[in-house]
Amino acid sequence: MTKVAFCFPGQGSLEVGMGREIAEAVPEAMEVYRLGSEVTGMDLAHLCFEGPLEELVETEVQQPTLVTTSLAILAAVRGAGIRPDVVVGHSVGEFAALASVGAMSDGDAIALVRERGLAMAEAARQRPGAMAAILGLEDQLVETLCRKILGVWPANYNCPGQIVVSGENEAVEECCAEAESLGARRAIRLKVSGAFHSPLVARAADRLKPAIDRVRFTDPVTPFMSTVTAKIEPAQRLGSLLVDQLTAPVRFTQAAGELVRGGVTTFVEIGPGNVLSGLVKRIDRGVRTISVNDLASLEKARETLTAS
Repeated sequence: MTKVAFCFPGQGSLEVGMGREIAEAVPEAMEVYRLGSEVTGMDLAHLCFEGPLEELVETEVQQPTLVTTSLAILAAVRGAGIRPDVVVGHSVGEFAALASVGAMSDGDAIALVRERGLAMAEAARQRPGAMAAILGLEDQLVETLCRKILGVWPANYNCPGQIVVSGENEAVEECCAEAESLGARRAIRLKVSGAFHSPLVARAADRLKPAIDRVRFTDPVTPFMSTVTAKIEPAQRLGSLLVDQLTAPVRFTQAAGELVRGGVTTFVEIGPGNVLSGLVKRIDRGVRTISVNDLASLEKARETLTAS
């Protein structure tokens, strides 16, 4: 039997025009943009459909537009009769994942990620830093480098041989140089405004906590796999995990591996782009991945998953 995981992307998956085709064809999807605009005070449909890209890439704009687009596409996926057995999200994608399983409302999720983006942008201005992707080194080697160099930490375990590090500018530069000297294929500085998923943005967690504390989480109707702990987590743990998530590494490699061991054979990426589908394939070549971000891919997913 096919066990299906829905996965929701994080920052970096955005593109101008995201969600437009589905929203114009599916009223329930457009309603998510209307709701998101209402709770954030931003014209999310205009930003997602028209851009400009320079505004869209800003952390405080990118997070609510991404989560809103994922939830809009989810509305269309539900309308096609596709249901998951488990859900997972990459970083800010966890908010869409939790809303998708009823742990909080769509409105709460979008409002929280607007506050999260503002908090992270402010923390990055107060304590500047950098992030870089280390490609082609074993995870343990990168972890050893981070322990050796003061001021840099593992931030994203994306797939085997791809770890993002985060920290102070000079420490990240040193980590990249050391990684390349140890045989890394590449060390690429990321276009981000701060050292996210590191202790440098602890102030963002402090600012976000009161907003998260106001939300009443309910038990997910479908299991939620946390990328903070790489475990299925219940309602009473969700608030603290969403705060911890800001300074803790994203353990996507470990979480996806656990899902495969738990019997998941198909990962459906719900949101713009296909970044997570590529990562999942590198974690386990034996699984099937489907990216849903327009009407053609929605129809393909419906045909594939209702036939199996």
